[in-house]
Amino acid sequence: MLAADRFYGTASLVGWCQKADWQYRIRLKGNLTLGHEGGEISTGEAVRLCPDGLYAAELYGSGARTNIGFPHEKGHKEPWIIAMDALPTEGRVRDYGMRWGIESMFSDLKSRGFGLMNSKIQRHERLEKLILVMTIATHWAISSGIHIKQKEAQTGRKRGF
Repeated sequence: MLAADRFYGTASLVGWCQKADWQYRIRLKGNLTLGHEGGEISTGEAVRLCPDGLYAAELYGSGARTNIGFPHEKGHKEPWIIAMDALPTEGRVRDYGMRWGIESMFSDLKSRGFGLMNSKIQRHERLEKLILVMTIATHWAISSGIHIKQKEAQTGRKRGF
């Protein structure tokens, strides 16, 4: 399943997923125009008028049709607008949330800690090796933290550093 942020929410990506027979959950922006039931509606208007979702909505006159769900969690300013291959049920719309599991890793690799974006490496084979080393380092750091927490739970005392 492809889960993509609203920066990637294009008719081209939806069409590609459909051709490849991939499941997808792609967040859309709130100001996009949709064709639905013979008229036009913005994604923002659709949230208000169709809270249970849209079926076979056309993305901005492209011919690409998709279902769209609108989960809105308490405490959040606005709902997500999620294009998907399946009928929009609450559980299916929340599948999009799986992508948050990788956000911390991307942030660690790019700007917080490892500084991948500052590497200035241009040769892909060198970049692949650097990413491999960073991945191993991240795994080691997380595993070490888990091990320390397990030791603390067993002994009942915290380790100071």
